[in-house]
Amino acid sequence: MTHLTQPLFSSRALRATALACALCCAGLAQAQVPAPGVTLYGLADAGITSTSGLKAGRVTQVASGIMEGSRWGIKGNEDLGGGYKAIFTLEARVELDTGGNSSTPISGGQLSDRYSRADLLGLNPNLLGLGTTQPLLDQLVPVLASQKYGVNVGPYGNRFFDRQAFVGLITPVGAVLAGRMYTPAFETNATFDIMATQSGLAAGQIVTFPSILEIRQSNSIAYRLAKDGFSGSVMYSLGDRGEADSSNMIGFNASYKTDSFAVGLGHNATKNELGQNSLKTTVLGASMTTGPHKFTGMAIQITDDNPANMGDIGGAVYLSLLGKSVPAGTALTTANAVKGAYTQALKQDGRLYHIGYRYTTGPHTVSVAYNTFNDKRPYNADVDSYGAAYTYALSKRTDLNAVLVRYDNGDKGQVAPGGNGFIGGVTASAGTDSTAVQLGIRHRF
Repeated sequence: MTHLTQPLFSSRALRATALACALCCAGLAQAQVPAPGVTLYGLADAGITSTSGLKAGRVTQVASGIMEGSRWGIKGNEDLGGGYKAIFTLEARVELDTGGNSSTPISGGQLSDRYSRADLLGLNPNLLGLGTTQPLLDQLVPVLASQKYGVNVGPYGNRFFDRQAFVGLITPVGAVLAGRMYTPAFETNATFDIMATQSGLAAGQIVTFPSILEIRQSNSIAYRLAKDGFSGSVMYSLGDRGEADSSNMIGFNASYKTDSFAVGLGHNATKNELGQNSLKTTVLGASMTTGPHKFTGMAIQITDDNPANMGDIGGAVYLSLLGKSVPAGTALTTANAVKGAYTQALKQDGRLYHIGYRYTTGPHTVSVAYNTFNDKRPYNADVDSYGAAYTYALSKRTDLNAVLVRYDNGDKGQVAPGGNGFIGGVTASAGTDSTAVQLGIRHRF
């Protein structure tokens, strides 16, 4: 029998191994330290929202993004000297209630009556035979809602860095940026909305489908300039659906700001995938600040004679019917009829008006606002909203928030309150009003 008279590792081997491990760990730790000029940042916002007037009655649930959408991001800069600086931002959406990066409305897979009922769409009730049109819509509407009604949803949704993703160069005569960014008209809207788009009291919340404003655009190039109280930007965006996509957007904004007064104008003009003039949004706003008081006013004009991506609707109907062994010719005729009806229904012509007031003292901030949407389409789906929001600052980075907002829908209006990070959706039926109570906590890091 042979006995082992030496240890498995000599003391010299142990020292060498320990030194190698230390060097490896030191290198790993160094690799994990952010490079100079790189910042990890974010915002976590969640709470409870209770919304009335829905098909399920009053719905109470945990929601992410009561005041602002939860997010995390990385941003950085490098000083190149001579007034030049390279910058970048990568910002991702986070849904604190689910851990995902997209959300659907509180009302679920439902669209308003205007987009769900064959009679209101002006469709023949017997497209495929006696009484077949409405059952066809009943199957189509949840599909449309899942693809077009929500946050970061649909075939072109689920973007990882959905909120922002751009790189740019700051120069002595302005900045040039490229990537996915906020649009000029949206920036003007956010500036002159007393809520800065936060909570269900924000102006844009009362018209969410179809959207009255492109919030962000991918495949964009922008130029920005700020000097002596004046600021402005110009953006050009290309389509993101491949070679057959002729869509684009041109936008600009300009503003002037002093310590007590600000005024601004923003405009977005889009073309659909066929190259036709589509959604146009013009925003005009002003604000006045005196001590702890701030007053804002804003008017938005919205027109859209050629809604974008209507082929998605026709295609969904056509494929569904083929799957049910409907002859191709009949399926195509039916799909075109449905597509045409939605094209007419989704056209826009309206005016949105906002007035707001904010008072801040110590850790307390109280905001009140009134918003009204005048729908000039024949359907006339007018909506008003009003309410109050209260914020108590626990620190510079953490606050508690409470919002009470009421949506008064006209005879054809059907909107339910949401929040900055989620959509409320639609009420049980046209003309049904809705009230939301929202309580949340927000932390910035």
